[in-house]
Amino acid sequence: MLPAHVDLIRSLSTPAVHPAADRCAVAVTRPDFRADSAVGQVWEVPLDGGEARLLTRGFRDTAPAYSPDGHVLAFLRAEPEGRPQLAVVDARGGEARLLTDAPLGVSQFAFSHDGALIAYTARVPEPGRYGSTEGVRPGAEDPRLIRDLNYRMNGVGYTGDQRTRLFVLEVPRLDAEPFVAARGRAAAAETAGAGKSESPAPETGLPESRELTDGTVDHAEPGFSADGAWIYTVSGFDPSAVDTLVRRAVRTPVGGGPSEALDLPSAAAASVLSVAEAADGSGVFVVASSLGDSGTDFIGRPSHLFWHTPHDGATVRLTPDGDDLGEAPGALRVASDGRALVLSRTRGSVQLLAFNAQGRREELTGAPLVVTGIGEAGGAVVLSAGDAEGPGELYRLAEGRGPVKITDLNAPLRSAGAPLAPREFTGTSADGSDVHGWVVLPAGEGPHPALLMIHGGPFAQYTGAWFDEAQVYAGAGYGVVMCNPRGAAGYGEDHARAIKGRMGTVDLEDVLGFLDSALAAFPLLDAGRLGILGGSYGGYLTAWTIAHDHRFKAAIVERGFLDPLSFVGSSDIGWFFPGEYTGWDPAAMERQSPMAHVGDVRTPTLVVHSEEDWRCPIEQAQRYYTALRLGGVDAELLVFPGENHEMSRSGTPHHRKARFEHILRWFGQYLR
Repeated sequence: MLPAHVDLIRSLSTPAVHPAADRCAVAVTRPDFRADSAVGQVWEVPLDGGEARLLTRGFRDTAPAYSPDGHVLAFLRAEPEGRPQLAVVDARGGEARLLTDAPLGVSQFAFSHDGALIAYTARVPEPGRYGSTEGVRPGAEDPRLIRDLNYRMNGVGYTGDQRTRLFVLEVPRLDAEPFVAARGRAAAAETAGAGKSESPAPETGLPESRELTDGTVDHAEPGFSADGAWIYTVSGFDPSAVDTLVRRAVRTPVGGGPSEALDLPSAAAASVLSVAEAADGSGVFVVASSLGDSGTDFIGRPSHLFWHTPHDGATVRLTPDGDDLGEAPGALRVASDGRALVLSRTRGSVQLLAFNAQGRREELTGAPLVVTGIGEAGGAVVLSAGDAEGPGELYRLAEGRGPVKITDLNAPLRSAGAPLAPREFTGTSADGSDVHGWVVLPAGEGPHPALLMIHGGPFAQYTGAWFDEAQVYAGAGYGVVMCNPRGAAGYGEDHARAIKGRMGTVDLEDVLGFLDSALAAFPLLDAGRLGILGGSYGGYLTAWTIAHDHRFKAAIVERGFLDPLSFVGSSDIGWFFPGEYTGWDPAAMERQSPMAHVGDVRTPTLVVHSEEDWRCPIEQAQRYYTALRLGGVDAELLVFPGENHEMSRSGTPHHRKARFEHILRWFGQYLR
């Protein structure tokens, strides 16, 4: 893969299976160089292996969902420079109809079980904020008075003045005559009437949305109860406890009234990710994790599935030790047979599991498939998933055969260059511990320069699936070495929590042990030409490694967590993250800080960051780069305007391509 092939990467949404169980809908999104933006449409895919067809033709159509009767397809539509709005279309195809004009866009939505209503969430600006008052530009808004610690979020900005609220609307008839906006005399009469208290506002053609929450806290992951009387969400719930990581499973009456939280065991299920009621209303499935005694000890905590019965308050954990359902919020679906379908991070894969309310567990997929989305209706289960051959396709679970691929949407990417398969490999750390990971070898006889690549998180994992970073670097002639050291997800809680209070110890030993093991096992890798790179926590461990090991000819430190001391107060998560990992004692923070050891670095280093990164603020990069230069190290600072912490994954196509080009330029300068 070349940097210029970024626009060939197709990403698939969670599939929506039609109630007839004969087809599904999926949004296919890709970076587009001409638009310099992500574009995408919704496709209909037959489950019998027939030809897929285009259902929508918007600029960026995402998140499709069928109504329970299968007649309506809802999705989110965003125009260029616009916000996503809720839209519906006849499930057979046709002209889409917009249902909302939310000023900051719609986030998520769900149909009621009778298909008459749609619940959705949307951020609502306070008056005078975010363009809500004409003529008031961002720099002229009123000052913000902040009294909380948890007041902003990377990729969103300030949160207290644009809370995510819950709405409900009636689904309009699609065979009704389309709305025609008033023109001429009629428009003038409507405008004049809008100024009189007894006259209605001008018509918009949009159905009326009723807000069910008061905007004091955020709500996410909406879903209706079986009887249609309630809407479940995940929420902080208590406005006075904003400075907490606690998230509750909440239900709000559709007819209006105060929300109420489910009474779950606080220690085991303090941080809720997803909630869904059983189809018969007998209980509620909840995915949640512990926060320890402090209420902020999130480190390495696996997310588990719970079964809660509201009538008696009983709550039972269904998942055994070893399962971790924390791959993504919303990755919980109650199937038509009553079982909960969930995703579990397991040793470099993401597996689909099924549980009934009694805790019977069934593995429906296994390695090396990396499942990213679950769709089900009428007994048909469809997955979006990646593997070594590509970033994602649709699979149908077939009786007795497991997952069967039913699409080939990423064929253009493969035709641009055959993927280089990651080779699963287990290395050995300094203390004899196994370190699991992969090696991607380039074509040709070698020996090839090698790159040690370190993932972020640290509670995350590399997988054996196709990965654009590894493909680009291996395609340019570099061997790519990547592993899941202690601190990573997918290997149990002890493995994940092993670096709490001692960052840069066993995690450093693990990545170097894996590298040494790979160099010994793969003669095609050149031990004399080594590079190292990583982002976020990977930026941390890269900066830490080059201060302690000088074998590397070049390094790239990207969006790094580089100084725990200054991270407190400058990062959106600075009020809890560094203290939980390093401890709050300033001396302990400094002992685990790459910035405190920057004077020991001798490796030429490219520092990469985004201007709007609020997760690892740009001051981390600026101070680190300056210290490198003052210390006589060959260093450059590459800054991306208009991007945040997610730039490498969801930045503009031009920036993603330029990033790859600069990385290859830097390593080519020192490793070629």
